[in-house]
Amino acid sequence: MAFIPSLGGRRGRNTVSAPQAPSPARKSEYVVDCAVYVDGKRLPGRWTHTEAVTEVRSRGEGFVWIGLHEPDAEQIQGVAETFGLHELAVEDAVHAHQRPKLDRYESNLFIVLKTVRYVEHESPTTANEIVETGEIMAFLGKNYVVTVRHGAHSGLHDLREELERSPERLSAGPAAVLHGIADWIVDSYLAVSEAFENDIDLLERAVFAPRNPVGAEQMYLVKREILELRRAVMPLANPLRRLAEGCSPLIPEEVRSYFRDVDDHLTTVSERVTAFDELLTTLLDATLAKITLQQNSDMRKITSWAAIIAVPTMVVGVYGMNFEFMPELKWRFGYPLVMVVIFTACLVLYRIFRKNRWL
Repeated sequence: MAFIPSLGGRRGRNTVSAPQAPSPARKSEYVVDCAVYVDGKRLPGRWTHTEAVTEVRSRGEGFVWIGLHEPDAEQIQGVAETFGLHELAVEDAVHAHQRPKLDRYESNLFIVLKTVRYVEHESPTTANEIVETGEIMAFLGKNYVVTVRHGAHSGLHDLREELERSPERLSAGPAAVLHGIADWIVDSYLAVSEAFENDIDLLERAVFAPRNPVGAEQMYLVKREILELRRAVMPLANPLRRLAEGCSPLIPEEVRSYFRDVDDHLTTVSERVTAFDELLTTLLDATLAKITLQQNSDMRKITSWAAIIAVPTMVVGVYGMNFEFMPELKWRFGYPLVMVVIFTACLVLYRIFRKNRWL
């Protein structure tokens, strides 16, 4: 059946009866959901991963989608043995903090994707965090897809429900789930980049305002958040391109073209992030230049006032020496003359500094 995406469509959830309903199983905390899909429709009931695999293999069709949330090595071991997951990929899935990548093994694919969430804040000039990141790892096999999530904001419940409302999409197999995850994540990149664009505009206006409220420290923080977004977006280009080019027979031809569309959207985000990074570098340079200019202006003012104060200090210092014979010491107009000379010298220096815009 052809792979027909319908992101905007809304259909009722259809189910078909399984030959034998699985026994109810108590879900572990790390198992978010486990479902069996046949012809794009979810079979009713609750399944363990072993029961789900047995059902699919006995039918000779359909696939299993099991979602895990931050499992440890012991918790994921049973799933890894059931689906034959490679131990290196399992280790990466447990420990997380991986760069986006795509690894190809003998019977499955392992892909790492970074999720991002825009942290609401009043102003980028006062925010402590703008972007929060998480991770989604996916194991893709012939009749299964295992997703491992890290982070509180990377839930796939809404995506699963959306895909289940479009059986024609899920009928393409596990690759359709991987496409849905990649498309959802890249769409979130677009939303975060649009929100970031508003922050950049606010920063730009603040930097060139007459009284700049933005310091170099805040600019560095925003640039650090841009780099965090960049680390999530940029490395994903190569894995998506490989999926679009058909790096594995696990990705059907009808699904590859839709990975190309996701790759195009990622390119748009990458261009935005690169532009943000370059603009922030320019704004940071402008901020540092304004700080340097302000410091130079302050130094000129300090120097000017120091020169003006030096005149009375010098004169008073001379007349403060304990000598008997001082110029005009016994003259009745000596004191007024000295005060006039001091005032005139200070006034001349003030006018000179004022004319040269040091004051």
